[in-house]
Amino acid sequence: MQHTELYITESVSVLNRTVVHNDKVLLEAEEHTEDFFQFLYDRLNIDYPKFFKMDALCKLGTAAAHVLLRHFKKEEYLPEEVGIVLSNNSGSIEADINYYESSKTFPSPSLFVYTLPNIVIGEISIRYGFKGENAFFISEKFDAQWIYFYVNNLMQNQNIKCCICGWVDVKDEQYNARLF
Repeated sequence: MQHTELYITESVSVLNRTVVHNDKVLLEAEEHTEDFFQFLYDRLNIDYPKFFKMDALCKLGTAAAHVLLRHFKKEEYLPEEVGIVLSNNSGSIEADINYYESSKTFPSPSLFVYTLPNIVIGEISIRYGFKGENAFFISEKFDAQWIYFYVNNLMQNQNIKCCICGWVDVKDEQYNARLF
């Protein structure tokens, strides 16, 4: 397989209650900020009412994508030319635990929908109208070589011209998103 010249045009990191866009701190939440996702929603002007129905993984991915795509020229691509490749090491464990707890009485369909980690890709795709190839991988740590290989393959063989890729993980209220 020949390699396409791949390059990063934007980056965002959400880690330790701090949002960094293209290596510049965009905002920081104080330690006493009770609801980090409400803070992100308000301070980033996300304006997406569906946000409040999402699980933590989807909220994190949606907030990170919101920052990443602020200057994205969507009109330069067909919906099927934009792919998404994400990974993490805990899958959808937070939603899985919440769903399991709800199943002890009456299982919640609104929680069940989030028991697959690739739902975050679906939420981003719906919000921005992306229809390209996508994948969600579970790995111990972020594997840049694998992501590069996979994205390169998509660009060579699947008509993908632009790809959002990275790591989105939520475990025990520890939020870690790094999108490129």
